Amino acid sequence: MTIPKNHKPALGVCYYPEHWPEAMWGDDATRMVAMGLSWVRIGEFAWSRIEPQPSEFRWDWLDRAIQTLGDAGLKIIMSTPTATPPRWMVDRYPDMVAWDRHGRPRGFGSRRHYDFSHAEYREECVRITTILGERYGRNPHVHAWQLDNEYGCHDTTLSYSPVARAAFQDWLRDKYKSVAALNDRWGNVFWSMDYQRFDQIELPNLTVTEPNPAHAMDFRRFASSQVVAFNAAQEAALRPLTDAPLLHNYMGRVTDFDHFAVGANLDIATWDSYPLGFLEDRSDRDVDFKRDHRRCGDPDFQAFHHDLYRAVGKGRWWVMEQQPGPVNWAPHNPEPAPGMVRLWALEAIAHGAEVVCFFRWRQAPFAQEQNHAGLLRPDGKLSEGGDEVAALANELAGLPNLSIKAARTAIVFDYASQWAWEVQPQDAQFDYFRLVYDLYCGLRRAGHSVDILPPTTTDFGDRDRIFIPGLFAWPQALRAAVYGFSGEVVMGPRTGSRTDDFKFPMTLPPGLAGLKVTAVETLRADAHVTLQDGGMIQIWRERIESTWDVVEADLDGRSVRLSNGHLIYWAGWPDAAALDRWLGGTASDARHRETVSGATSIDYMTASFSVSP
Repeated sequence: MTIPKNHKPALGVCYYPEHWPEAMWGDDATRMVAMGLSWVRIGEFAWSRIEPQPSEFRWDWLDRAIQTLGDAGLKIIMSTPTATPPRWMVDRYPDMVAWDRHGRPRGFGSRRHYDFSHAEYREECVRITTILGERYGRNPHVHAWQLDNEYGCHDTTLSYSPVARAAFQDWLRDKYKSVAALNDRWGNVFWSMDYQRFDQIELPNLTVTEPNPAHAMDFRRFASSQVVAFNAAQEAALRPLTDAPLLHNYMGRVTDFDHFAVGANLDIATWDSYPLGFLEDRSDRDVDFKRDHRRCGDPDFQAFHHDLYRAVGKGRWWVMEQQPGPVNWAPHNPEPAPGMVRLWALEAIAHGAEVVCFFRWRQAPFAQEQNHAGLLRPDGKLSEGGDEVAALANELAGLPNLSIKAARTAIVFDYASQWAWEVQPQDAQFDYFRLVYDLYCGLRRAGHSVDILPPTTTDFGDRDRIFIPGLFAWPQALRAAVYGFSGEVVMGPRTGSRTDDFKFPMTLPPGLAGLKVTAVETLRADAHVTLQDGGMIQIWRERIESTWDVVEADLDGRSVRLSNGHLIYWAGWPDAAALDRWLGGTASDARHRETVSGATSIDYMTASFSVSP
């Protein structure tokens, strides 16, 4: 992982000049700079104003907007507008829209109304990206480029359209070469599911009962590959036309495509952080936790994604959209507590964010997001969040340049494992993200800073401990890294429990010498297994046959923790009490502090800085 050295954290904002009279632009730009903002993102939804009819371009307004913002001293993040194809595009290609899992087209009238597999639309995106790059790629005011916007948002990665079906069949033909090979590797002899031709293979959405898990897993791999290819096409078009870094803004708990694979072609990872919206919309926390944290959000949720996207960005990452006040899209949309907008930004910077941009400059008085707060109210006055950002900018000006050390502890996070355990959860409560997140929260309670690593990792470096929970199938290089590592490696539960073809390994899981999982059971929410020294096993429990040392057994005498030298295996999903106890025994010290150049202290855990509150 490349950690940025001596970077000065900066603030920015998302701005939509096409939404406002041109007479306002200059004053807006001046106020942004006076507030202490230095970056401004534009253009991600502006295709219809750039090209209102096919090949009819209107550049004058965008040229002037870029000039106005740049002359004020702002660095512009220019965006490709491909998340919102204009109406004429859908008229030209009626089959470009995605279909939901019930076989219904998802139509025009909001955003992200395209299918990643549609070849002609991808070509249109390359065309508009190339034209934008030729016009603005060397513009001195354009300092970064965002490709598209929020891949996967609104459940748009998985499409069940005829276009996707044909592309999936081509993908399978390329992967397996012959139908006989596909039948063998999928195990299609079961339930007489054999195919004679690739064009017989449907998408796994309208089957009578569950589809073959190997079929469903390959569809998830295919869908992810389409996002990767879509992004790579824009990257390839833009790269020769600009020296500015290329980036994308990911989302919170969107796991249906491989972010590491998308990020491999980009320079910086960014994500859109909405702590209160995510607490209400995407959190597994209980009702009491959500009530108690309704105005501050779940601090671990933001921290986890900061660490994840630091890894996706290979060390370089930003927050592209930071919540400035109430949002409009969650089941409940409370105001942040006083000071939270500031603290959220500081937390991001503590995790290494080079830039934190706020969404948005002025609250829109029209259309779908009019209830979403901005740094300004619709009347142009500063909102409560805007006041905090102005104060924060002054605060950051007093900081020295910062650099972040690699953490001593890391978790391997694997998007394919999320897909696999969605395909075959075995228990309604089992969720890979939740398993990893529980572990992450436990490590933070124990005082550890945490790095996230991709499953393609081949060397764990000089870290002290690595955790690999719930890994679907072992990549050969990752298994080699485990055996070649001198530190502690904690695996399980459910690690290495399938092959890539969604079969049990013939030697039985988890694929570690001297250890076999011979059976599993899943536990009702009211049927946890008590541990003698405190805490319980929940959701997932394994029966072990092993020559390893037993560290702990449950009250039934079944092994729940085992060790073999530097390798440790957990044969069940611990609740918070058991996890805290286990991590207390695993960690070699009570707390890890990360330092930055200039002796300024940064703590991943609390975003606590040696600056005035």
